[in-house]
Amino acid sequence: MAQTTRGASTGGAGRPRDPRIDDAVLRAVIEILNEVGYGGLTMEGAAARAGTSKPAIRRRWRSRQHLVVGALAATIGTAPTPDTGCTHCDLVAGISTLSDAFATTVGRRALPALVADLADDPELEREFLDAFFNPRRATTAEALRRGIDRGDIRPDADIDLLLDMLASTTYYRVLFGHLPITPDLAESVISVIMAGVATDHWRSTHAAE
Repeated sequence: MAQTTRGASTGGAGRPRDPRIDDAVLRAVIEILNEVGYGGLTMEGAAARAGTSKPAIRRRWRSRQHLVVGALAATIGTAPTPDTGCTHCDLVAGISTLSDAFATTVGRRALPALVADLADDPELEREFLDAFFNPRRATTAEALRRGIDRGDIRPDADIDLLLDMLASTTYYRVLFGHLPITPDLAESVISVIMAGVATDHWRSTHAAE
């Protein structure tokens, strides 16, 4: 579950890191975020909940913001968008993991405040991008390229634009809370996007299915 991030110490030549502490701390962070939100999270509180010490946490994460990044990466994960042989299915599965995670209390309570902190902390922003954002984006990019190779997506499709469009609905709803993240959101988003970039081959095959 634990992620080794740019903000975490590798322990150098000293005593090896105990992954059980990493796991306990990240679980504690998620519990605290669910209970009292981003503003109520402290290094001391996470240490007490995890049964460890603040110095032990400091050796792994530089700040409470880095703790939140680690917790998001561990909870939501950066597992690759699957390769099922079906472009539509791959994309729905990949975006669903994001929607499912941010539909939780922790997503709504943590992400908007964390994004605000990224604007004033370039190092934290790099951590967020490297540990969480970019790995997920890269796996979805691969799914789109597989779709092009299968003949499902037009070869001239703008991959970066599609990546932004695929995830933006979920992020937008989390950040502003104006509409809920519904169970069928991923399916709806993929259907709209594929309607614009799919080949005639995909349209005929998908319609038959």
